[in-house]
Amino acid sequence: MSTLAANKPAYDGQTLDLTGKSGARAFKNTLATALIVLCFLIALVPLLWILWTVVSKGYNLLLDPNWWSQSQRGITVRRVGGGAYHAIMGTLIMALICAVIAVPIAILGAIYLVEYGKGTKAAKVVSFMIDILTGVPSIVAALFIYAVWITVLGFNRVGFAVALSLVLLMLPVVLRSTEEMLKLVPDELREASYALGVPKWKTILKVVIPTAFGGIITGVMLGLARVMGETAPLLILVGYSKNINLNPFDGFMGALPTMINQDRTELALQPAADRVWAAALTLILLVLLLNVLARVIARFSTIKSH
Repeated sequence: MSTLAANKPAYDGQTLDLTGKSGARAFKNTLATALIVLCFLIALVPLLWILWTVVSKGYNLLLDPNWWSQSQRGITVRRVGGGAYHAIMGTLIMALICAVIAVPIAILGAIYLVEYGKGTKAAKVVSFMIDILTGVPSIVAALFIYAVWITVLGFNRVGFAVALSLVLLMLPVVLRSTEEMLKLVPDELREASYALGVPKWKTILKVVIPTAFGGIITGVMLGLARVMGETAPLLILVGYSKNINLNPFDGFMGALPTMINQDRTELALQPAADRVWAAALTLILLVLLLNVLARVIARFSTIKSH
């Protein structure tokens, strides 16, 4: 018998346990898995309950074509009729203006933090300010814009002022999510691009951003979902109007959160209650639609691996 054969351990026909888990460890693993699943189900209960409540109480008006094409002009809380066109358009216009301002600033800020500013004092200052903005309540952002836009500059309460306050709320969400997505891009991709003689700015534009595009779009949608339901900036910076106003620089504007707030004090009246639930469901559907659209865009825009 050779030396290797002589030194080979015998297992007496027993199967070698390659997992290395004892009975106690296996029990703990099973218990932890069960607790995680249980916590997930518990967290899912209020979400499903809220969705079911909103859908069951708000879907009726959404089936009426007038809901999507008419405003609430001339409609009192006791009267049935009208639609949410003015509020839908107002919400989308203010959210679009907010995104046009916040998204470029957030993406450029994230690029600076990840690609150019590592370890610099300026990057630390930017990161610190973003952390502060993350914890700013919506009413504080609204009061700040009120002090600057109305008190100092003397402008009127308009939809554009609401968009400016929403920028302060959306900016940190998009910047932080974009920063994390850029960090996930492998350094090998950057180094391969540099090895081919591609400038850094073009590498970021053609390689880094397209690679992280799906995550960036997801962050933008999270930011929009964060701001589209805010009510405090609307109450402070623009009055609610039941008429259709598509000009964010002139007059009061309707929005879905303020439409809900308008009728919430009259929930004892069935027409008002129906409009509140329908407006809430409409807002949820708008956010869902934007997320689906973003997923489609990200799917066809991300660099494909072959």
